[in-house]
Amino acid sequence: MAIWDDILTERDKQVFAKAGYGAKQGFGKRPAVLVIDVNYNFVGDEPEPILKSVERWRNSCGEEGWQGVYAIQRLLKAAREKNIPVLYSTGNERERLADSGRWSGKNARTVEDFTEKGRKGNEIVKEIAPQPNDFVIRKGKPSVFFGTPLMSILNELDVDTLLVCGTTTSGCVRATVIDAFSYNFKVSLIEEGTFDRSQSSHKINLCDMNMKYADVISLEEAEKYLAQLSSPR
Repeated sequence: MAIWDDILTERDKQVFAKAGYGAKQGFGKRPAVLVIDVNYNFVGDEPEPILKSVERWRNSCGEEGWQGVYAIQRLLKAAREKNIPVLYSTGNERERLADSGRWSGKNARTVEDFTEKGRKGNEIVKEIAPQPNDFVIRKGKPSVFFGTPLMSILNELDVDTLLVCGTTTSGCVRATVIDAFSYNFKVSLIEEGTFDRSQSSHKINLCDMNMKYADVISLEEAEKYLAQLSSPR
């Protein structure tokens, strides 16, 4: 049973099956791992219930975010054993309200981004901290591709497959997955390593991406794929 089955109607299930959506595209030969926005702003500084965590970190995904962090630890270990490229994204440091663009129109607490804590919150959590050979991409919009050097880096590395994880499923992850799909990468989304502050948004967006843009796979599937790669990059 898929994580989204309990929110689909029987009609939805029949339509997807009859229309042919949700086929599995599989992996390519030259993967990279992309970890999206797993910083303190999005998980808080300790595992705690989300309603408590958002009192101090308004974008926090709470305990589910930390469950994702621990899954990402495993994914990174498997990738680094094969010398697979690892890329991270996190937010830009904003110096003025105009730098926020439309973000400030959709969240009443955007001003918190300009506090010292808000800026430090863009630091990637230490449990999955980037290593010297990893890439860290600063971004100002949902997709990691928008206005960043990500595409040129992936071209230089000759990547054909992206193993994606991070947050939020319905926001930056979805935007990045759709752009990656549009650039003709094979995209696999690691279910245990992907999370959202909204449980319903998490489920329906995993469903939608799996039907049209990516393969939603388990952490175990990703580990097996990485383990069978013939030689380190």
